Amino acid sequence: MSNDRPQGVCASELASIVGEENAICLWENIELSQQKRIQQAIASGNSPSCIVYPRSQEQLAAVITKAHANNWRVLPCGSGSKLSWGGLAKSIDVVVSTERINQLIEHAVGDLTVTVEAGMKFSDLQALLAKSRQFLALDPTAPESATIGGIVATGDTGSLRQRYGSVRDQLLGITFVRADGQIAKAGGRVVKNVAGYDLMKLLTGSYGTLGFISQLTFRLYPLAEASGTVVLTGKAEAVSQAANILRGSALTPVQADLLSAKLVSSLGLGEGLGLIARFQSISESVKEQSNRVLEVGQKLGLDGAIFADDDEANLWQRLQERIHSTATESVITCKIGVLPTAAVEILTQVELGLIHISSGLGLLQLESKNQVLKIRDELGFAGSDRTQASKGFLTILSAPVGVKEQIDVWGYTGNALPLMRRIKEQFDSKNILSPGRFVGGI
Repeated sequence: MSNDRPQGVCASELASIVGEENAICLWENIELSQQKRIQQAIASGNSPSCIVYPRSQEQLAAVITKAHANNWRVLPCGSGSKLSWGGLAKSIDVVVSTERINQLIEHAVGDLTVTVEAGMKFSDLQALLAKSRQFLALDPTAPESATIGGIVATGDTGSLRQRYGSVRDQLLGITFVRADGQIAKAGGRVVKNVAGYDLMKLLTGSYGTLGFISQLTFRLYPLAEASGTVVLTGKAEAVSQAANILRGSALTPVQADLLSAKLVSSLGLGEGLGLIARFQSISESVKEQSNRVLEVGQKLGLDGAIFADDDEANLWQRLQERIHSTATESVITCKIGVLPTAAVEILTQVELGLIHISSGLGLLQLESKNQVLKIRDELGFAGSDRTQASKGFLTILSAPVGVKEQIDVWGYTGNALPLMRRIKEQFDSKNILSPGRFVGGI
């Protein structure tokens, strides 16, 4: 606890807002699975006094108002699927979940937009949109359990950024509860609306440190007629050449990633590094583009295969599960950003890794903090000449609490930290929202 008040005070006051059935008042009463997720998100020796589940945006605002008045520190979450990401939150008093604020507000089919509450699960939204042959063009971690608000709060886009861009590119409007409990809005419900664009940028990927996201509006896209995936595998140099050719071609994959050798073999795709590219369009275009990628692979001496229908869907699901599943609790999952041309060099140094061929963003599974420091050093981080331009970044997403207490999770070496602190001060002067989770301990 962050102060000396009795534990029951916080819980009973919040239960009066959300109802007894939506407030768990003692740590020992919280489900073990939820306890574990929360413990992965907070500094050692700190257990929140309660977890509450508001059922409406108004209840959420009332809860945050109460927390602000009492200086209670709040850890925002949705389903908790990404609570282990980011820095360790400090001295948390209350965990507030949007899981029960999960309604569809409006689906404007003709305008290709949708407005939903933050607690709606990504998988539920996609199922609703599919009935109208539309989809939200994001490919997040844990799609079955992740909430829309959590995806935006962590900026979790996935491989579909190859064709559709990042979370920010999909977002048209946002409603959030400020640290003082007031409800604020930015953007709108039409694609051409640009009002509040900077505010939406700030909240995306802010890990709940600037406001509590409650409602979101996105642009949508029509589902394609056909889909096909090509996989090329073989020697690193040839895979790198294939990626360069694909980047410089007129081909239009919706997803295109480079895969480490162990990831390739664990998926039963062959030997060596891999290049996986997915095309979605009319069937003739999918076949033509897929065959052209196969031809590129053949000329470079790479093995190639095309996946379609259930085999394709199964492949991408297994890829998602494999890159995020950890064999042991000691594994460190990292987000990396490098020059796309340097991706293969990085992937040859790690066992499990995936990097998008165009953005250079990806995920790595590392075995130790020393491996994290080694790769950061190569990218121009700690220990290297700060005057040298950085070649990229390596951010720890999830890791054992002990590791996060020993190493800077974000590894940020830029000069924007004073500005970030001023923004935090303006949005949350009492530092009650997700304290410690963001860059520089913000």
